[in-house]
Amino acid sequence: MSYAPDGQQQYQPYRPAPEGQYRQPQPPYDGPPPGPPYGQGQGYGQGGQGYGQGPGYGQGPGPDQGYGHEYDYGPPQPPEEPRRRSRGKRWLIAGVAVLGLAGIAAGVMYHFEIPPFTDKGSAVSFGQPAAGGGGGGGAAKQAPNSKMLMPTGPAADFKNAQTLADGTHIAVTTLDGKKSGFKGKVWVWAPKEYNDPKFAKSGFPVLIALPGGAGYPNNYWMGTDLGLQSSISKWYSEGKSKPFILAMPVLNPGPDDKGVYWDGSDIPGQPKMGTWLTEDVPDLMKANFRTIKSRDGWAFMGSSTGGFAGMKAVLKHPDRFKAVIASGPDIVPDSSLWKGHDKEKAENNPELLAKDLIDKKGPDVYIAFQVGDSESNKRTLPDVQKFIATYGNKGPVHTSLKIIPGGKHNAKTYVPNMGEGPIEFISKVMEGPVE
Repeated sequence: MSYAPDGQQQYQPYRPAPEGQYRQPQPPYDGPPPGPPYGQGQGYGQGGQGYGQGPGYGQGPGPDQGYGHEYDYGPPQPPEEPRRRSRGKRWLIAGVAVLGLAGIAAGVMYHFEIPPFTDKGSAVSFGQPAAGGGGGGGAAKQAPNSKMLMPTGPAADFKNAQTLADGTHIAVTTLDGKKSGFKGKVWVWAPKEYNDPKFAKSGFPVLIALPGGAGYPNNYWMGTDLGLQSSISKWYSEGKSKPFILAMPVLNPGPDDKGVYWDGSDIPGQPKMGTWLTEDVPDLMKANFRTIKSRDGWAFMGSSTGGFAGMKAVLKHPDRFKAVIASGPDIVPDSSLWKGHDKEKAENNPELLAKDLIDKKGPDVYIAFQVGDSESNKRTLPDVQKFIATYGNKGPVHTSLKIIPGGKHNAKTYVPNMGEGPIEFISKVMEGPVE
């Protein structure tokens, strides 16, 4: 059966019989063809059968739906309704196509973070006045004996880097370190509890999260594939963790394309990355968030080189920081930039710092190690075990060790396992939220 281009069925022109007569049946019929009476045949248009074969014009079976047999009177006229429906169908198809293209375009713009389909780059204040808006929050009154420290200001220029499923934001700013002289990026995140009216007058603990490897110019802790932020929220709901605010600074002042890194330390002649991590970054958090006055609200976490830098920071500055989660860390400084600076290198050696802390009998610090048993560096686990045997749980140096079966030297190994011991170990000795 053939169809015209517009979807209407083709048919042969009707030739009427002489006046007063009806057309004689055409061969191969010997008489009037059998079939339903006038007006009840199936019709042309939407699926009707060929003219002269019994069915008539119209939409199918039923009275007055079209012309029936060949001897029906009057010339057939194609119905209008099928055309209108066909035109409407074309408009419908066009509309669906336009909507589909619009959806694809919106998806592409969202993927490449093109406004207005993303809020990336929008200002984020975390309850603080926007940068340049005047005031820093430090003028707010609080009881003299309060454990909480109100934001001291000035407010940083935070821009949204990512919005999580629970509506919280990972924001980023460029910090011009006043004490270190180093200028670099810091990402921050606050759990949803931070904006809960129940905690409006509470200070929150801060966890400074350090990456491994180059740690520059990006910080992989903000990646959703690792789920650090959502994991902290989950662990808090399970009673395992404090609702930490996260600070995620760059670890190094530049890329390690030549295998160069800075050990999170103030190496002579180099950017003062130790001061950046232990003074400038905490000052940024105090300026913009309700934090905790004492060291009981300050901790580090990190993997590989970041684990070393965090552990060293806690052992070197136990008056400012109380705990660290060190995943697959180096135990001693080994940057090539220490050459010719043995005295300064010794001052940043966790083994010597732990011994000195034990000799001074405090203050207490807590180190939660976790190491995979399939680490790329086969010395990592034995070195950590030796450190624990020599300094761990002796006087003020408190340690724990989680060995991860099949664990590799990467954050995808470390983050999920933090919730199975290490985060609880440090959370038990820290405070927050507090008023």
